[in-house]
Amino acid sequence: MAGYFPVSLSYGVFITFVVAGTVESQSSCHDAMPFDANHDQRLEALQEHLRACPAITPELLRDVMARACPRLRAHPPPAKAKLDGLIAAGAWIDAVLALLKLELPQWMLRRLIYDDGEWHCSLSKHPALPVELDDSIEAVHEHPALALLSALVEARRISAAKADVRPPSVPQGRATPGHIVCCDNFA
Repeated sequence: MAGYFPVSLSYGVFITFVVAGTVESQSSCHDAMPFDANHDQRLEALQEHLRACPAITPELLRDVMARACPRLRAHPPPAKAKLDGLIAAGAWIDAVLALLKLELPQWMLRRLIYDDGEWHCSLSKHPALPVELDDSIEAVHEHPALALLSALVEARRISAAKADVRPPSVPQGRATPGHIVCCDNFA
């Protein structure tokens, strides 16, 4: 009996491989992004690094993907192959837009404009809203792909910070003793 059989547990997925009568187990928990109190500070440091870079390189883009894109591993191989092809071709803006679509699909490019020697990138969750009402992310750099990449890292930082905030709990009301009244209108 050859093959693998996934067994889902409460806090992770364990995959058991059965090959020629031997059993080996592998935990996929190491692929999950561990809780890190300094994650926000690491993303801020990554943004500072991006601001200081004069140009984008494949190594820089892969470093950002490794440090700021934990969801990328969950995508199917064809999506990753497309991204790798864009990186190999040097299509930096297209590669960063593809990375944005894979990693943060709720964020969209609102605008990318050139003004006074710098590229201004704006990402938004609601691009149909007027600019004044939109809660967008702005990034500026001399290179357009680095402005876009810096905005992506900021969107990741904001998304991670909002994920850490727990919604307030709703107080549960207790049933009071007394009479129950039906308020439906059967007329």
